Amino acid sequence: MGIGMTGLVISRDEILKLLSMEPPLVEGIIDIQNQIQPNGIDLTVREVAMVATAGTVALSNKERVLSTVSLLTFDALGYMDLVPGCYLITYNEIVNLPKDMMALGLPRSSLLRCGVTVHHAVWDAGYSGRSQSLMVVYNPRGFRLQKNARVVQLVFFRLDSEVAEGYRGVFQGENI
Repeated sequence: MGIGMTGLVISRDEILKLLSMEPPLVEGIIDIQNQIQPNGIDLTVREVAMVATAGTVALSNKERVLSTVSLLTFDALGYMDLVPGCYLITYNEIVNLPKDMMALGLPRSSLLRCGVTVHHAVWDAGYSGRSQSLMVVYNPRGFRLQKNARVVQLVFFRLDSEVAEGYRGVFQGENI
């Protein structure tokens, strides 16, 4: 990559090329025509869980305790009514980031207009897995969500160089 080419957002055309690589940038896309955007890929909801217990983050990961969750079920028509609160969502798609790319997720504007948002951590270079994020329903009247709905746009950034060592945390290969 040339000088001045760092931090570029990957465009639709580049995304389409990366989808044909092995492994593909993202696999398990439900509807490629609707999910590929000019500046990213929309991720869809596979599962929703309610955060059930307290968690702990400490100085050392050895003392970290992740909150347990209770999986919720979609109704016979594939919908779920969510009351205000926070939920752990799991995506359908599996993300496979090369060592010269990272990603950030942003909620789709339709969610924001419904009083709902999705919070994310950084998708680090070298990460591979079926990610999870925190969905927060702020709307006091709740929110109705359909299985496989597009909720997040994942935006990919090219790094100025490949990292020597990609992501190696406990979430590598998660939910596959």
